[in-house]
Amino acid sequence: MVIVTDVYQKILGAGASPQVLLVLGGLTMALVMALVMAACAIVFTWMERKVAGFMQSRYGPMRVGHWHGVAQPVADMLKILQKEDIIPAEADKFFFRVAPLIIFLGSLLAWAAIPFAPGFVAADLDLGLFYIFAVSGLAVIGILMAGWASNNKWALYGAARGAAQIVSYEIPIALAAIPVVMYTGSLNMNDIVHAQQGGVAGWFLLRNPFLFLAFLIYFICSIAEVNRTPFDLPETESELVAGYHTEYTGMRFAFFFLAEYANLFLVSCIATAVFLGGWQNPVPGVNVAPGLVFVVKATVLVFLQMWMRWTLPRLRVDQLMYVCWKVMIPLSLVCVVGAGIWMMVLGQLAH
Repeated sequence: MVIVTDVYQKILGAGASPQVLLVLGGLTMALVMALVMAACAIVFTWMERKVAGFMQSRYGPMRVGHWHGVAQPVADMLKILQKEDIIPAEADKFFFRVAPLIIFLGSLLAWAAIPFAPGFVAADLDLGLFYIFAVSGLAVIGILMAGWASNNKWALYGAARGAAQIVSYEIPIALAAIPVVMYTGSLNMNDIVHAQQGGVAGWFLLRNPFLFLAFLIYFICSIAEVNRTPFDLPETESELVAGYHTEYTGMRFAFFFLAEYANLFLVSCIATAVFLGGWQNPVPGVNVAPGLVFVVKATVLVFLQMWMRWTLPRLRVDQLMYVCWKVMIPLSLVCVVGAGIWMMVLGQLAH
């Protein structure tokens, strides 16, 4: 935001009102974040198809765009724009229309506090990490709304599963981030990144064993948060057709699809900022654009999530909840207590 407002300051001159600069900067960053979400859907759908093809000893898309089917996502986008928008006759039409927008909005709002580079963050909030976890919870409302409004039993089952899954896994995710907050003494995302200077050795991932375990807990639970295999119970096609968005077509379905891949990248960005040093270059002294460093780290995490999707079988619903309540939550509590004792003994607690 600082960079954007500085640009507008130069364009409009020294007499520009601070309020005008703030509004223009906010609108510009909102547009940038929306474009980032669209880019996630375009890039990661192609990437997932290629990763899946590699895992299954095939090529994936190869024709559209010549080089490895690089234009296939664009063709898919043009195709979905031409699809008929159908609303079931017995659906609650108002909530049916609003649900995809709420899921999209929850993802868009969360992007505001992600620091991609020094000074390049839409909202540099003191409670940035808390804010991200809070607004991302809007997805639960959208999922429940979509399932209920569809007037379809499969959609309703998927919505109930989705709400239970997301609400449950939010607990270990939040607990896994607490040791980092204890270390930095701040919920500000920029402060968390700045606290990880000094190359790879400065990353919270490698500060102590409990922080490493916290990262693993966060990474596994984040896959459940974005409904990805092996935790894709809300939309498991072998049981529920497509889950809570079974009745959606055209652009309304595209909003769900867009939010899924945007959230895939979002949880990777959070992990990058909280555990992997954010934009900090892992090799000090090498001149690389901070934003590029951040995106590469997050993309590696996205690749790992895709790898898991095409490697592991889906869990049952009871296994899903067992992993959360009887494995992840106790382990995350151990991380909080263990990291606190470790830091206290070594005198590393934030003052």
